[in-house]
Amino acid sequence: MKVALVCDWLTNVGGAEKVLLEMHRLFPEAPIYTSKYDKKGINWFNDADVRTGWLQIFPSKFRRILGPLRQRWFERLDLSEYDLVISVTGAEAKAVSAPNGVHISYCHVPTQYYWQMYDDYIKNPGFGMLNPVVRFCFKLMVKPLKKADYAAAQKVDYFVTISEYARELIKKYYKRDAVVVHPPVEVEDFKYKKGPVENYYIVTSRQVNWKRLDLAVKACLKLGRPLVVIGEGPEHKELMKMAKGSELIKFYPLMQKKELVKYLASAKGYLFPSLEPFGIAPVEALSVGCPVVAFGEGGACDYVKDEKNGVLFDKQTVSSLSDGILKFEKMKFVREKVAESVQDFGVKRFDSEIKDFIKKCEKNCNGK
Repeated sequence: MKVALVCDWLTNVGGAEKVLLEMHRLFPEAPIYTSKYDKKGINWFNDADVRTGWLQIFPSKFRRILGPLRQRWFERLDLSEYDLVISVTGAEAKAVSAPNGVHISYCHVPTQYYWQMYDDYIKNPGFGMLNPVVRFCFKLMVKPLKKADYAAAQKVDYFVTISEYARELIKKYYKRDAVVVHPPVEVEDFKYKKGPVENYYIVTSRQVNWKRLDLAVKACLKLGRPLVVIGEGPEHKELMKMAKGSELIKFYPLMQKKELVKYLASAKGYLFPSLEPFGIAPVEALSVGCPVVAFGEGGACDYVKDEKNGVLFDKQTVSSLSDGILKFEKMKFVREKVAESVQDFGVKRFDSEIKDFIKKCEKNCNGK
């Protein structure tokens, strides 16, 4: 088969990019089509044939306002030479067509700023002083954008997604069924080793407002618990300001995997206050034996089992997370058992399930 990979953009390192990287490893000869490629932001695809178009001229920071243009670009992308097109997407890349082949969309979640996170986006579009202008324009445009996004989803031949939560959202907003194939987590690199556990909690994440890391900082300040925050992002200064120079909250930049494993393995628990369709970082924490305190909605419910390898709290509030931490501290977790609970989320499992799914679609790959 002649295969093409498609993604929304390649500008930074994250869970979506990890999925695409594994797809690239499965299909190393397949070109990768994307709207924007920033080699400085991500260097994982230096050996790949990455193809962009006229949207490449726009700086990466304009990504949030280019949705309509991306939609148009992906719709017009000529992929007629390919037998199989795999889009790895949480936005507009699903709009591509495979007129002479099959289009499988590994869809993380329906485009969030059109659907389930529209209200959050309107509250804070992330453009500072220009927020009122962006907010006004987006409100005017969102109806036709949702219509176009829905229409694009109807052209996809098969949907694959990352969790039961994401599958339900695809059913709700796109009226399409999806098969769940959990994303690849490098559990082989995050191995459990028996060792001392220190008295601190940890969060490792890209620091953006919807990740709700503010809840972790405020809850630990409220309870007087030490917290290690690892990562970078636009909310970094605000989080540091929130900590008010407290010795309880320590901030560290992104670090190498080996060092990250040490911090996770020594942590008392991992805090995960985000509503996410999956969440690779908490699975990495579980894999080294670090139990998780997670918000009880979203993809976390696929791997955090309440009172077995962590605790689920029910509201995205400081008080609810605080209650979850207090409940967590009354429990005893066998860290070796915690690590065992997520060993089925590895890369080999992902490769096997994706290959099996593609084989089931092969009968359609000689043309429709």
